Amino acid sequence: MTATAAPQRASTRRRSAPRRAVLWFQRTGWRHLVMLVFLVFALFPILFVVSAALNPLGTLSSSTLIPRAAGLQNFAELLESTRFGRWYGNTLLLALTNAAATVLLSAMAAYVFSRFRFRGRRLGLYGLLVIQMFPQFLAIVAIYLMFSTVSDYWPVLGFNTPWGLMLVYLGGALSINTWLMKGFFDTIPPALDESAKVDGATHAQAFFRIMLPLVTPVLAVVALLVFIATVNEFLLASVFLRDPEAKTVAVGLYGMVADQRDANFGLFSAGTLLLAIPVLAVFWFLQRYIAEGLTSGAVKG
Repeated sequence: MTATAAPQRASTRRRSAPRRAVLWFQRTGWRHLVMLVFLVFALFPILFVVSAALNPLGTLSSSTLIPRAAGLQNFAELLESTRFGRWYGNTLLLALTNAAATVLLSAMAAYVFSRFRFRGRRLGLYGLLVIQMFPQFLAIVAIYLMFSTVSDYWPVLGFNTPWGLMLVYLGGALSINTWLMKGFFDTIPPALDESAKVDGATHAQAFFRIMLPLVTPVLAVVALLVFIATVNEFLLASVFLRDPEAKTVAVGLYGMVADQRDANFGLFSAGTLLLAIPVLAVFWFLQRYIAEGLTSGAVKG
């Protein structure tokens, strides 16, 4: 009886193995398959750009997913034959300044809309929401004519200057970001504000010392989104920055491939990889605030 039971159990295990595999695929395996498909779809353009950047020939027609040869010639030529370093500095200056100013302005506006009751409050909130329905480039003609006059009187705030373009960007600072931050401010108990006022704190002290540390997650998210949007912004920058020394990376790289896309594709790919470095650095720097800010705060004892 024992001698025949062992082969039967082995045969049962062999028959149940395919069945377990089918059950695993029906329960969780198909999720892994879908994830793999989306992963390949997402990584394909990244791998192609990396391959093109390392391709010594530097042309679009010779670029392949797996390069036949690899080298850093495109990076060296990009830094030596173009004003990429200047473009890089202009981009970082605009992105960091715009992110910091937008976060500050949006946070102050959200605090006012969340904590104060005044005439026109609801109209102002919905007005900010309605304005976002219209693309910014619809006003580009009016903005261009306006800054044509500004350039004559204050050249430092006109065309071909980062500060002039910064003013245009800050014109849209009070956008959907104000709504996002207001939602966070609404979740903070008003008792914190009231206790701070009882202790003699002003509105500014309550805002900077109590409220801002409690909404660190949304501040980090808004700063990251604004930084990425400024780095990638092309339309307004291409209109305002015509001087080669004043261009951003997006405008400069587009000018390289606008007429000779095939010849300069390797340089273009190298530039995009270098531009991704500050974006990743800002994300790695802010992600801990997104996680830790949810548990940090102040409770009056």
